[in-house]
Amino acid sequence: MKFRAAAAGSDGIRLTMESALTARDRVGVQDFVLLENFTSEATFIENLRKRFKENLIYTYIGSVLVSVNPYKDLEIYSKQHMERYRGVSFYEVSPHLYAIADNSYRSLRIERKDQCILISGESGAGKTEATKKILQYYAVTCPASDQVETVKDRLLQSNPVLEAFGNAKTLRNDNSSRFGKYMDVQFDYKGAPVGGHILNYLLEKSRVVHQNHGERNFHIFYQLLEGGEDDLLRRLGLEKNPQQYHYLVKGQCARVSSISDKNDWKVVRRALSVINFNDNEVEDLLSIVASVLHLGNVQFAADEQGNAQVTTENQIKYLARLLGVEGSVLREALIHKTIIAKGEELVSPLNLEQAAYARDALAKAIYGRTFSWLVNKINKSLAYKEAECPGWRSATVLGLLDIYGFEVFQHNSFEQFCINYCNEKLQQLFIELTLKSEQEEYESEGIAWEPVQYFNNKIICDLVEEKFKGIISILDEECLRPGDATDMTFLEKLEETVKNHPHFLTHKLADQKTRKSLGREEFRLLHYAGEVTYSVTGFLDKNNDLLFRNLKETMCNSENTIINHCFERTELTDKKRPETAATQFKNSLSKLMEILMSKEPSYIRCIKPNDAKQAGRFDEVLIRHQVKYLGLMENLRVRRAGFAYRRKYEIFLQRYKSLCSETWPTWEGRPHDGVAVLVKHLGYKQEEYKMGRTKIFIRFPKTLFATEDALEIRKQSLATKIQATWRGFYWRQKFLHMKHSAITIQSWWRGTQGRRKASKKKWAVETIRRFIKGFIYRNYPRCSENEYFLDYIRYSFLMNLKRNLPKNVLDKSWPTPPPSLYEVSQLLRQLCMQNMVWSYCKRISPEWKQQLDQKVVASEMFKGKKDNYPQSVPRLFINTRLGTEEINPKVLQVLGNETIKYAVPVVKYDRKGYKARVRQLLLAQNAIFIVEEAKIKQRIDYANLTGISVSSLSDSLFVLHVRFEDNKQKGDVVLQSDHVIETLTKTAMSADKINNVNISQGSIKFTIGQGKEGIIDFTSGSELLIAKAKNGHLAVVAPRLNSR
Repeated sequence: MKFRAAAAGSDGIRLTMESALTARDRVGVQDFVLLENFTSEATFIENLRKRFKENLIYTYIGSVLVSVNPYKDLEIYSKQHMERYRGVSFYEVSPHLYAIADNSYRSLRIERKDQCILISGESGAGKTEATKKILQYYAVTCPASDQVETVKDRLLQSNPVLEAFGNAKTLRNDNSSRFGKYMDVQFDYKGAPVGGHILNYLLEKSRVVHQNHGERNFHIFYQLLEGGEDDLLRRLGLEKNPQQYHYLVKGQCARVSSISDKNDWKVVRRALSVINFNDNEVEDLLSIVASVLHLGNVQFAADEQGNAQVTTENQIKYLARLLGVEGSVLREALIHKTIIAKGEELVSPLNLEQAAYARDALAKAIYGRTFSWLVNKINKSLAYKEAECPGWRSATVLGLLDIYGFEVFQHNSFEQFCINYCNEKLQQLFIELTLKSEQEEYESEGIAWEPVQYFNNKIICDLVEEKFKGIISILDEECLRPGDATDMTFLEKLEETVKNHPHFLTHKLADQKTRKSLGREEFRLLHYAGEVTYSVTGFLDKNNDLLFRNLKETMCNSENTIINHCFERTELTDKKRPETAATQFKNSLSKLMEILMSKEPSYIRCIKPNDAKQAGRFDEVLIRHQVKYLGLMENLRVRRAGFAYRRKYEIFLQRYKSLCSETWPTWEGRPHDGVAVLVKHLGYKQEEYKMGRTKIFIRFPKTLFATEDALEIRKQSLATKIQATWRGFYWRQKFLHMKHSAITIQSWWRGTQGRRKASKKKWAVETIRRFIKGFIYRNYPRCSENEYFLDYIRYSFLMNLKRNLPKNVLDKSWPTPPPSLYEVSQLLRQLCMQNMVWSYCKRISPEWKQQLDQKVVASEMFKGKKDNYPQSVPRLFINTRLGTEEINPKVLQVLGNETIKYAVPVVKYDRKGYKARVRQLLLAQNAIFIVEEAKIKQRIDYANLTGISVSSLSDSLFVLHVRFEDNKQKGDVVLQSDHVIETLTKTAMSADKINNVNISQGSIKFTIGQGKEGIIDFTSGSELLIAKAKNGHLAVVAPRLNSR
């Protein structure tokens, strides 16, 4: 259910119910009690339609709230809205969920009486969402402390966990609660939530093994498969594809666009940790979820005797590990059953149908009992701890009942029978408590109570629950009796026992015309909300809910702590037959009625506007169906049996006093007397109203409407009069204030101006006199006559210095000081330079220091000596020009532990033919390596490097001179690098040959081999050219970039 956006808008929230009556033709009335034709169902639905069209989804029937699911986001649930409803009287604000929540909370605080809020409606009407909104309201508005915050978090986080395990996608609702839930929230004397307790009713266990087309199993299965981590799914033996699991494919609806199972999984895992689940408990819980999926994949085949045999051993292995049982024992338990007859145990094999039944029964039992364990675990985490919160007796309780609404489907079975029985009991309670509440209010106000005629559905409740003669008793008797009991024998017994009941009908008991709409296996009950036809097929099996003894024994021996807790050994020794499902439900429902009777109730009736879940669509047929099944017209009739409108005298007088000259603008007497004067002036007839002790009761809505319309007209004249009076008073006061202000300001300003002018002249004369005298005595020692002038000169120089300080260490500018400050100026200049140098040095990082060191070395070697040195100055030296990925791995393997300090691509020129060859130059810790692809062509130890030669021009050639005594060396190496200054600087520093770098003019000689020399001739030209000359030398032409 989505309704997070705003209907009435922020300005409309505070409107009282009476204020909204002026727009009743457009938006309807906020309380159905104010409908003139309150007996008309069409008028009721038309009022709903008007409000729904205006996004007003809430309407009252007295103190009962009717809520219509808008199927879209509305902005009416913010903290701002919560504050607007907090502590405000019920009818002072427009109808809202928060008004019900706040009214119950204030009654709980003030009257110290337990409260409950009953939320009902059919699937998809928004019951679960309403429950969450109410809990959020209490979480935000109630007093808080660290311990209280923990309880609030756990209360809120219990919802996603229960929804995951108890909700499913149905044809009517993508997040349908498949169980009933009653939650108690306990509040301490401060009004803070300090604990909670949850009761669950009638979980739809059959959904575990079967889903109708278009429906899904419980959410947790899909969340686990979609969101579970790979490691977790591997441990559980699961795959991400839901199509692999028999229990998940029957509905053929594994994925739903409106549901994000992956995100919901994250929410559930986080909620489990908040609720205090430890890792082992989470692991055991998920193991059980996985085991249900594996159970569904267990297959059987018949042997020669027709007995079932397990054919999926792999599933048995997974089940044995996940459930902590012996695989062989589990296999036998699935295909055999143990019968105890006259004290003897007989083991009987199962046929295929019986084995499938046993498998499904085990899956339902495991899931159903685990769900109950989960609720108990949540209850332990929510438990009210007296040690932490002393004062148990001072704690009060507010209950929230989120229960399934009346259900009428095409095919109604055992589950619908139980749900509708529950709704009959709730309707009975609802009518009784509503009448009781009305009667108590009338008596407290001293107004005679007039008996109200209404349909008492006790006759239907008795038909279902009466001992020995009720439907549940007959069903239990048929389940327990020896012999061949079937669903049809149960129906026959019903026909025999309750055939004369006016609210019961079968095919056999019906007349010729009615029989056409009743099957032979069906019976019909006339509920308070209308007729419902039930099929008896499956009634006995679902009521028995039997699990074979040997399967129970197997589960009792489980090492999974949760399973072991759910299947107690006392079940095996207890000779008493367990209660049937219907009896358990009847007993739990009886306890629920006792709980609700002990509390002050509030009601929220939820309505679904259409089956397509579309915003703005109002399906009148569907809504009429729900209005009938929720008993809203009956409730309205009971509420309108006496007086349609009642208000305290103070509130009524405050609102309508302007309609009578005697009560306007103030009434000095008692409110009771003021209201009596007012209604007499308005011409109320005696039969139209009654005066109670504290309230006025108005019988007909038309009387109130006429009063409200008269007030609207009166407001116009009052508004005009008030506006005119106020405008006159406002402008007169404004003029007088402005006149007085102007006179005051003028007087003050003239005085201020005169004083400022005289003071300024005096100051100017004094200053000029002191300055002239100082100038005259400027060359004398400091004295009273010249101190002002000397201070001014010093101040002027210092301020000028402040504005013109050098920006960096290279800036040599400095203001010229006066003669008297020359020495000081020099000291300040020295201090300033030292400070700039210190600041600069402090900011230098290790990497930048290394860069500067290299630049200094480069400057020493090449500044003023090589033409292309200036171009290298602004360019940073790179740590390496080749990454490890650009150096062949085989070379790195050969180098082993040798650290490469610098690598750069170079061109090597042969010693003889001067052919250019692409190489890589690597500088290691102890040597230089010349590399060709995957091969080290030459290693030059730093010790054998005698020098480096380079020309003074802008070319990029250099020669590494090698000691020839080394037999491994063939001669000097001629190389070319695009980064020659950087390469030579790093090479010289690595080899410690800074002083061995020779910058030649014209030519460089180098050793080719034993006793042979080569020559490189360098000349200037227009462009760079490297080639072998006719004289056998290597000729290098380089453009001269600058003159040295």
